[in-house]
Amino acid sequence: MSDDTLSPRAPHAWVAPLLSTLVTLPAAGFALLYGGLSPMACDSCNGAEADRFTDSFDAAWAVLCTGLVLSLIVLVASWAVPWQRSQDAKRVLLSTGAPVVVGVASIAFTALVDWP
Repeated sequence: MSDDTLSPRAPHAWVAPLLSTLVTLPAAGFALLYGGLSPMACDSCNGAEADRFTDSFDAAWAVLCTGLVLSLIVLVASWAVPWQRSQDAKRVLLSTGAPVVVGVASIAFTALVDWP
């Protein structure tokens, strides 16, 4: 017996990855924009305050960028899951995970920066 008869193709398998794409990519763009514009919060800082901000921003920026790359990997994986009914749960889990990773990365970025 072939694998297709055991697990038929899911007719609407593309919906979850598409919705995830429509949420994840704009959210990642806004997170990147927010993170990129954040150094302006310390334009008037000087001395120790500026040093603390810069050190914390550098670490937080690395966390944000890593999280956004991870969300892109999860998003691509949600599209790459075979479009069979037996894979529906995995596809939905990955599709849900991509925007969640963007949110977690954004929250972590905001929490790690020592704001002035």
